[in-house]
Amino acid sequence: MMESMDAREKPVSGALWSRGPKRLFDGAAALILLLVLSPLLVLIAALVKLTSRGAVFFTQDRAGKDARIFRLVKFRTMRGDRKPDPKELVPLHHPDITALGYVLRRFKIDEVPQLFNVIRGEMSLVGPRPTLPDQVAAYDAFRRQRLLVRPGITGLAQVYGNSLMPWDERILYDIAYVRRCGFFLDLSILLRTILVVFVGERRMTRRFTNSPFARYVDPPEAEN
Repeated sequence: MMESMDAREKPVSGALWSRGPKRLFDGAAALILLLVLSPLLVLIAALVKLTSRGAVFFTQDRAGKDARIFRLVKFRTMRGDRKPDPKELVPLHHPDITALGYVLRRFKIDEVPQLFNVIRGEMSLVGPRPTLPDQVAAYDAFRRQRLLVRPGITGLAQVYGNSLMPWDERILYDIAYVRRCGFFLDLSILLRTILVVFVGERRMTRRFTNSPFARYVDPPEAEN
């Protein structure tokens, strides 16, 4: 219980890393990745444009650190004439996903343009995924803890289950990340992300209660 109380009093562990070196690391790594991947990004942009009608990029307002709104960007993976429903969960085999979009989603390539969000300081390489402003407006005090750090291109919830996991359980992973944020945790998440890309999300899914991070977060009911 003492450990949980300490976590609530100091919800962001590794504050020095999250507020200083982490931002420098993110910016430098994102810039290097964009330079290295620029030929691939140009090729993908051309393929998106040539294989289906519509814009190359999909953009959407998301809530970031401290609920600040920013414009998230990613490669478009669905039909250009489709009207997105912000509340809809879109599985990988959704009929509106294009053939190229399936490949981009399966290997997480559609998220690469978010490196620009990282350079602008709106996102981090690692952190809770940015969610919709309407969702954030409904957060209680417990769930708002996930807004204490910059959102990430990848995160703890993404490498332990992602879309295969209920939203409330992903939030527990996000809060665990906020409370244990540090260089070595970020590095392990980045390495695990590579593994997820190759073996798939289903093989990497792990219930939060069975994970090594469960001891850092009490369920919401326990905090009321």
